[in-house]
Amino acid sequence: MADKTRQIKMVGFLQAQNCSIAPGSWRHPAGATDFLTPDYFQRIGRVLEDGKFHLAFFDDRLAMPDIFGDDHREAVENGVRVVKMDPVSIITAIGMATSRIGLGITYSTTYYEPFHVARLFGTLDLMTRGRAAWNVVTSLNNSEAANFGRTEHLAHDLRYERADEFLQVVQGLWNSWEDDALVVDKETGVFADPSKVHRLDHKGKFFTSRGPLPVPRSPQGQPVIIQAGQSGRGRQFAGKWGDLIFVVYPNLDVGRKQYAAVKQEVADAGRNPDDVAICPACYVCVGETQAIAEEKREYIRALAKPVDAVVLLSEALNFDFASKPMDSEFTDEELQKLSWSGFKERVQTLSGKQNPTVRDFVHFSGRGTIGEFPIFCGTPTQVADQMEEWFTGGACDGFVLAATHTPGAFEDFTRFVVPELQRRGLYQKDYAGSTLRENLGIGIPPRPVRAQAAE
Repeated sequence: MADKTRQIKMVGFLQAQNCSIAPGSWRHPAGATDFLTPDYFQRIGRVLEDGKFHLAFFDDRLAMPDIFGDDHREAVENGVRVVKMDPVSIITAIGMATSRIGLGITYSTTYYEPFHVARLFGTLDLMTRGRAAWNVVTSLNNSEAANFGRTEHLAHDLRYERADEFLQVVQGLWNSWEDDALVVDKETGVFADPSKVHRLDHKGKFFTSRGPLPVPRSPQGQPVIIQAGQSGRGRQFAGKWGDLIFVVYPNLDVGRKQYAAVKQEVADAGRNPDDVAICPACYVCVGETQAIAEEKREYIRALAKPVDAVVLLSEALNFDFASKPMDSEFTDEELQKLSWSGFKERVQTLSGKQNPTVRDFVHFSGRGTIGEFPIFCGTPTQVADQMEEWFTGGACDGFVLAATHTPGAFEDFTRFVVPELQRRGLYQKDYAGSTLRENLGIGIPPRPVRAQAAE
């Protein structure tokens, strides 16, 4: 029997671009093409809220894919995630069209300043009445560095060291205002209690920031933190900071092991593992019959082109995949240079090779296809069975649903799968409250003593 006190956390995985995470999705006949309008994103937001998703979450990159062949031409011609709009405006537009679903966007700790990020997300949290979430990333390739006037990307562990301090500063700035600092008493003329608004006066290795942040606190105290680190250093970072941790598991067995490892990182950081939701990415192909669902899946698979994979692998790993023959092995020196450690380790594990070939990376990563994530395929009952097995079998606390095409994949899931999961008591029938923290069942982090006392 399912534990009726524990329910699936559901996240809709979105991109502010011309396609979903699967670049072939724009080629789908049913894929909407008005992605340069607010209507497109507001439509998706309303579908997700109708499906009682906890969160709509935007991935992001700060450059179009142009490392393959040191050129953007192949990516642009084939529509391989080349439109990359700023997600702040888009998530705000979705917020205006919805009232309960959480709203998360990716923002880099490598190319922005803590004060800017603290003010942006503090304001977004107020304007959405406590529904904001920040996906913390360190960015990953030299194309992004070049767009911000840098010559190359920071080394992996140094990025995380910098990110640790970045989070300290941002959360310190979010704690500038105590919850009851605002008075707004027109008769006495007192707007706010100055003893309850605090400077931060942070001076560290990477940042200095005085504060206070000129943004009072939102109904949920501060935005929810999303993290996606899966390397050893990334898991440590996620365990320390993440409220919701986005992961990629190739299968259930690996998922169980990595789920336990990440929960242990949370405990090692002195936090309660039950307060942190770990949600793997997945695709869902669902139909009235198994045959219909499988036909949908194979049709979508056929939309992928070989160029999609090598363009996206070059982007993700900061290495030009046009520079090596398909069956040549990566040397130890080349592997050391790949920017995404968790991604590299996944391919090594699945291929069983310490030095995979280019073809191994294409095949075992599934990059550019819907094979990148597990695919739950079948009737509503069959899909629910598969998701329940992961959820109750010690592999996850919920799922991040990627779209095979938009908005159809989210519409299908909401129409077919959500009612079946609700019938089993595994999925919320309504939102628990008005803020994202309420709906995720996590509390407001306590304000540190230093922020209360510092003046």
